[in-house]
Amino acid sequence: MGIKVLVVDDSATARAIITDILESDNEIESVATAPDAYIARDKILKNKPDVICLDIEMPRMDGITFLRKLMKYLPIPVVMVSSLTKRGAQTTLDALELGAIDFVAKPHSNIYENSDEIRSELLKKVKSAAMVQVHKNIKIDTNRELLYKTPTLETTQKLIAVGSSTGGVEALKVFLAQFPHNSPAILIVQHMPVDFTKQFAQRLDSICKMDVKEAKDGDTVEIGQVLIAPGDKHMTLRRSGHRYYVNIYSGEKVSGHCPSVDVMFDSVSKMAGANAIGVILTGMGSDGAKGLLNMRNSGAMTFGQDSKSSTVYGMPKVAYDLGAVIKQNSLDKLPKDILYYLQKGK
Repeated sequence: MGIKVLVVDDSATARAIITDILESDNEIESVATAPDAYIARDKILKNKPDVICLDIEMPRMDGITFLRKLMKYLPIPVVMVSSLTKRGAQTTLDALELGAIDFVAKPHSNIYENSDEIRSELLKKVKSAAMVQVHKNIKIDTNRELLYKTPTLETTQKLIAVGSSTGGVEALKVFLAQFPHNSPAILIVQHMPVDFTKQFAQRLDSICKMDVKEAKDGDTVEIGQVLIAPGDKHMTLRRSGHRYYVNIYSGEKVSGHCPSVDVMFDSVSKMAGANAIGVILTGMGSDGAKGLLNMRNSGAMTFGQDSKSSTVYGMPKVAYDLGAVIKQNSLDKLPKDILYYLQKGK
């Protein structure tokens, strides 16, 4: 059987366009629509959709409130369809933290003016969401004392490179919250638009013992710091003597993305070699798999998130199947593995 989708949006134009896009694909069995959350609730009970496309700004009940109730009482894969205004970025991050699988951005002016690009993105994300079994997010008490400590490192040689995509917003919160303040520097590529990464970094900084920021060109890579690649820009590791720093630059998509995990991992393999640790987390597609293999071949230790704890076991699976992952484990246990490796060297 095909995929059943429910489109929830107060704009009749948006509902019509989304419906046309979805119905053009033979893998979509049916598309129902609702102008608000209350009608959507009745349609959910009647049609039992596999995926919901949900707007944020709606009358009577906004999309975030509806999503919170949905995840509590009747979890269904949700793809947010929202504007990339400042408020839109904030609320979309809220949605991803609440359990939404992914998002598709509406252009500011004429909705879906880049129809071919939006069509491809929407169909890909809806079909991927349909394969996800929604489960409760792993929660870490970020206010308690961390269990795993590393001694203050004598040099800045060690560093951790992390790649993630779909499901990464919540996964990175769980992952980073467990690292103590004196951990080696962590470089992150999370697939996000430009309007999201700075706010995402600020959110992580508020809950992590390490300092988290959106990376800027020329930033020094330091103990206790997390650098997140800006949306729409690649991030590479560079070295000057004993000092590591990052280059941030615009470029073509690599492995389908900018920023690209492969681009970062490749640079880490060349600049840091065996002094680096590579980690690939939940995500759709294959970005990072070849780069992680290059890291392993250069002597780096590599880790991958397992299937059970991944929102989408795509990127980690491709990397694992390629032989790039040395050790695979659940999201909540990966930080312990990494810190143990740093302490014991094995």
